[in-house]
Amino acid sequence: MIRPATAADLPAIASLCAAHAAFERAGPVPADLATRLEPVLFSADPRARCLVVDAGDELIGYAAYAREFSTWYAAEYVHLDCLFVTEPHRGGGWGRALLDAVREEAAASGAAHLQWQTPDWNTDAVRFYRRAGAEARSKIRFSLPVRPTEAPTPTPTPMPTPAGGHATQLPQASAAGAWQG
Repeated sequence: MIRPATAADLPAIASLCAAHAAFERAGPVPADLATRLEPVLFSADPRARCLVVDAGDELIGYAAYAREFSTWYAAEYVHLDCLFVTEPHRGGGWGRALLDAVREEAAASGAAHLQWQTPDWNTDAVRFYRRAGAEARSKIRFSLPVRPTEAPTPTPTPMPTPAGGHATQLPQASAAGAWQG
């Protein structure tokens, strides 16, 4: 059955994320991923959501997603960050059920679109998404680290401004607002 993830699922979700990263030929996930995900998924105002496929004795898939804003459409959309079903359970309808569940939650929250990406070499996923009615958009995904991943957050230092003064602190990023639904 598909259900919202709970904090008790975090170790299993971290394992699914590791399997997903390996499948997509990405680097390893952080060793403390479960700890890092807890505030993101289970705070009073969660930044992201996660659904899991619960097979009774184990979790066999997950979908993680978050609301974002499209400047081009001047509308909120849901970004499906991850959708993964373990290999022995693929082809059983769980991927489509997860996608449909995220789509339903996106619609209920007022989002205009559901968007995601998949590696271009993953032809099975491309075929799956096209069968679900999705349209492919050609883009290349880039990633640029903004600080070392394991280093503590640096202390702000004075920076020259164009007017010759100094700025001592960068604005803090914040969530776009609470989810409804």
